[in-house]
Amino acid sequence: MKRSPASSPLVELVDATKTFGVNEHKTVAVHDVSLQAFPGELIMLLGPSGSGKTTLLTLIAGLLKPTSGIVSLFGKQIDCYSRQELQQMRVLRVGFVFQTFLLLDALNVVENVALVLRFAGKSRHEAHRRAEDLLRLLHIEHLAVKFPQTLSQGEKQRVAVARAIANSADLILADEPTASLETKQGFEIIQLLHAYAAEENKCVIVASHDLRIVEFADRVLRLEDGVVVKSERKKDSGVEEASSRTI
Repeated sequence: MKRSPASSPLVELVDATKTFGVNEHKTVAVHDVSLQAFPGELIMLLGPSGSGKTTLLTLIAGLLKPTSGIVSLFGKQIDCYSRQELQQMRVLRVGFVFQTFLLLDALNVVENVALVLRFAGKSRHEAHRRAEDLLRLLHIEHLAVKFPQTLSQGEKQRVAVARAIANSADLILADEPTASLETKQGFEIIQLLHAYAAEENKCVIVASHDLRIVEFADRVLRLEDGVVVKSERKKDSGVEEASSRTI
């Protein structure tokens, strides 16, 4: 889906830097990154382990504050949100897909997906109905009453995707979503995320070193040592070329 020129960015970073430690123990995890992310696109943060991908996702989610620079989410600087507002926003408008899935072993599949809907204030009936609809959409309805420890890696990741999109999140942040999956399973997961961005006009940001994802991305940001060393975008993505300051 091509975004309208009038679209506003869901995510905006201006010269964002994040450091850990001080003096000789100081580590620069993300350095001087500027980025705008819009509805309808899938952005890939590409780089090896330690390149700053996960830290950048964490900054975008408001789980970390930048050491310097600006991070804005949904048109408002992260620093201007209260802790309660950030928590509510992450429940209602941001979905997470973690490399380690983070499913709750004590809950079955439908309950794991329904949980985020319950946090958002849905009734048990509404939450379970929505969860069951998503399981059918992802062709895993037969897993509804199974528990996470009985699932394959690919099945767990599909459940994690269902949970991430359960509240129709405007922004999906996925950290290495295909890392532990076989080729076919990884391909299916990234297809699902790409379709969610394109067909639902949502924004998906994927951090990965998996080159299979590149063909699905509207933009690819290559990171090395916390710095964006290269930004590439598809010519048919409907997004104007980035300036030297904004990626």
